[in-house]
Amino acid sequence: MTTATTHDGGTHARAPHPVSGGPIVQLPTAFGGFVAQAWTDLATGAEHLAVSSPKTPREGKAPLVRLHSECLTGDVFGSYRCDCGEQLAYALELIREEGGTLLYLRGQEGRGIGLANKMKAYALQEAGFDTVEANEQLGLPVDARCYKAAAQILAEMGLHEIRLLSNNPDKQNRLAAAGVKVVEMVPTEVPSREENLRYLQTKKDRMDHRLTLGDTEPAGTHAATGTFDLEQD
Repeated sequence: MTTATTHDGGTHARAPHPVSGGPIVQLPTAFGGFVAQAWTDLATGAEHLAVSSPKTPREGKAPLVRLHSECLTGDVFGSYRCDCGEQLAYALELIREEGGTLLYLRGQEGRGIGLANKMKAYALQEAGFDTVEANEQLGLPVDARCYKAAAQILAEMGLHEIRLLSNNPDKQNRLAAAGVKVVEMVPTEVPSREENLRYLQTKKDRMDHRLTLGDTEPAGTHAATGTFDLEQD
């Protein structure tokens, strides 16, 4: 049971978000060997996947954690409209090497608006709206994601202090509110592309993502796995 501060400075018990974990299994991948565990959000029915490195983090280092929102277009089809697929690959490589966990959060397509609505937002973007304006035109929230289940899964896995792989400070704030301490933000910026530069600029300017947008890949260029500069923001 966690606690939350009340308006008068006291604390009250906060019931944990209901989640249930399955068996831990081996998951050999192109990025190396991992172990995987499926988790069910008992409040929504969403099924998430924890993919963990068998390596133990270096002494004194908190484990790396990536909260990766499902993105069918980027993760599966390698779409260049976003940077999701390349961030996924980068995070898996780093976690495999340094130790930690990637939580693949299903049901969070399009920052939580769903696949069909994301396609509608894409159509509006092609008409000239940016990614924030497109959601607003559809009467949808700019970011509808919830991280309560993710925070509870981390707690159940014993990950109470983490190094968060993200460019998004909102994730740090949401996890802190749910009782997970982020001791360091580790950037996951990958080289931008001509196709996603406006999308990334909008995230930087309007959603406070920590991006430099210093490098741009030519259209059609495939970024090779393992070539991303670890010092990029």
